[in-house]
Amino acid sequence: MLYTPPPIDPKAPPVRINLLSDTQTKPTAAMREAMARAEVGDEQVGDDPTVNALCERVAALLGKEAAVYMPSGTMCNVTATLVHCRPGDEILAHESAHIIAREGGAHAAIGGFQVTQLKGPDGQFTPETFRKALHPRTRYQPPQTVVSVEQTANIGGGTIWKKAALDEIVAIAKQHGLVTHMDGARLLNATVASGISPRDMTAGWDSAWIDFSKGLGAPIGGVLAGTRAFIDAVWQWKQRLGGSMRQAGVCAAACIYALDHHVDRLADDHANARALARGLSQIAGVEVQEPETNLVFFKPDGAGIAGDKMVAALRQRGVTLAMMDGRIRACTHLDVNAAQVEETIGYVREIVRGA
Repeated sequence: MLYTPPPIDPKAPPVRINLLSDTQTKPTAAMREAMARAEVGDEQVGDDPTVNALCERVAALLGKEAAVYMPSGTMCNVTATLVHCRPGDEILAHESAHIIAREGGAHAAIGGFQVTQLKGPDGQFTPETFRKALHPRTRYQPPQTVVSVEQTANIGGGTIWKKAALDEIVAIAKQHGLVTHMDGARLLNATVASGISPRDMTAGWDSAWIDFSKGLGAPIGGVLAGTRAFIDAVWQWKQRLGGSMRQAGVCAAACIYALDHHVDRLADDHANARALARGLSQIAGVEVQEPETNLVFFKPDGAGIAGDKMVAALRQRGVTLAMMDGRIRACTHLDVNAAQVEETIGYVREIVRGA
């Protein structure tokens, strides 16, 4: 099987510490209660009051005219580019961005778009790199239509795009007639860590979205925001792609609960990530990238053990992590506490000693 998720190995020990991703979070008991109490309707015809309330709230949070609830962040990105672009258009994004590396080639397969990969450290390109990638409008080259950034930059280490850089990219894009799109997979991690409001962080960006199924802990969904005309056009693609739902208020209630209770606590995840990085860096031979948010990337090769071997050894101890871009990624979230972070550090030290 090439694409179907593999079955869980029945011989593997149960997972006790899940650092694989913040997508692994489970709805809390209080969130489940909010879902059970949700007032619902038919989202597809616009009469689910909980979905409507969520969309209005996110639009206001991001300073946009309107918003739409989506089953996934991938659908937020794909529908946004389908509206912003026409077949043959060019999108500019960092070479490690979700739209290039994590969405199955959807933008090319469905939209017929070319995505130009911009280089830069820590998952980010500079405004100058963006400027140099621009070319005059000519029939010999694809029309450059969209520039996209990912906040935070996942493969870059969960790094935060600085507001000054975002503003400069917007200015360059507008000068050259490009649309701006912000992939907000971990947008609120960035706003909590930086102290910059979501409205200010997304100011000038034509479209932006928030993922609720990562650090915010909801079981499903993202909300895409922009102008009313943009969201109206997105609805056509939402329908075409099967994203129009029915009693979606059950899930939207979890997102509203997350906005009320799980945003400020993202700071706890960031503190746990710093503690994990600090402990790992004290193990001789382990190379650790200092985290800015909730992602910790490290390499144990200098300690005499390859990353995949370390991941396998930790899995046998009930700890799960991911290999990503040649490094190990540990992701802290609301289902990982400080004691589990210290336990993980102890296991890594133990494995290194035995290498």
